[in-house]
Amino acid sequence: MEVFWAKGYEASSLQDLISAMRISKSSFYQAFGSKHQLFEACLVRFREQQVERMTVALDSAQSGMAFLRFFLVSLADEVRTTEPSKGCLIMNTATELAGRDPSVATLVQQGTCAFMAILERAVKRAQKEGSVGKQKDPKTLSQFLLALLAGMKAMVKAGASAGTVEDVAEVALSALK
Repeated sequence: MEVFWAKGYEASSLQDLISAMRISKSSFYQAFGSKHQLFEACLVRFREQQVERMTVALDSAQSGMAFLRFFLVSLADEVRTTEPSKGCLIMNTATELAGRDPSVATLVQQGTCAFMAILERAVKRAQKEGSVGKQKDPKTLSQFLLALLAGMKAMVKAGASAGTVEDVAEVALSALK
């Protein structure tokens, strides 16, 4: 998964994959069938990992708004590391392949729907707690937040400063009230 995440599907060669996995070419084909089948399995695994991570974070957050703040502001931490940002494998794939590969498009859609469901749950919790306006539609806000996240991840990959990322997050959070 790390190879696809760092390089994308097209730029990841079979040699890159078998080197990273430390297996032979024949073992690769026996285990995964093809590069495409492995990639699809990686997308599913990435989605599962991210959903688990987000669910645990939401369940342990002090409030819905605290989760949303953490969710957005934590992107600034990616800027502060020395490692280049890889972005989100699902969103990277949406721009690289989803428009021309129907099976991948389905997996991308499943990933975005899963992420939006968690964001919608956080918005509803924040509305119940009074920190997000009750007149606002939770589904629309979750779509807004996911679109914002995709844009913010692109900004991070393009070299935006941590301060810029934090400023964008704060503007988004104020729009929820």
